[in-house]
Amino acid sequence: MMNNHKMEEGSGESAVSAGGFSKISKTTKILILVLVVTIIALGTAMYFMSKRLDELKTNPQKVGQEELESTLEMVGKIMVLPVNEQPTLATVTDLAPLKDQPFFANAKIGDKVLLYTASRKAILYDPVANKIVEVAPINLE
Repeated sequence: MMNNHKMEEGSGESAVSAGGFSKISKTTKILILVLVVTIIALGTAMYFMSKRLDELKTNPQKVGQEELESTLEMVGKIMVLPVNEQPTLATVTDLAPLKDQPFFANAKIGDKVLLYTASRKAILYDPVANKIVEVAPINLE
């Protein structure tokens, strides 16, 4: 039995139904591929972001501890840190209340502050530039 797929002119049949996927232009195929890859990437990113947010909600201390450890590792590579002391970590989120304090003169939003109370030392660290911005003694009296 012979299969005749005859297209008459002006019949209104599309090239896709008559010839399949091979009739789609190369540009259209590339656009479809880019769209599929983008959707997969966004889905994956949303999954991991959701997982991280759930972790933050259930155990915020763990997330804070991970951030402290990461900051200590980076700062420890560029300067000697006090030993046998767990510092307090703070993040600069608003420069307005800090504007009159010389220690924060070169601070930016997102900079980290390590406070060593026993050693009486404060370290201002820029994680983006991976640089120590300022080191100062702290007076607790």
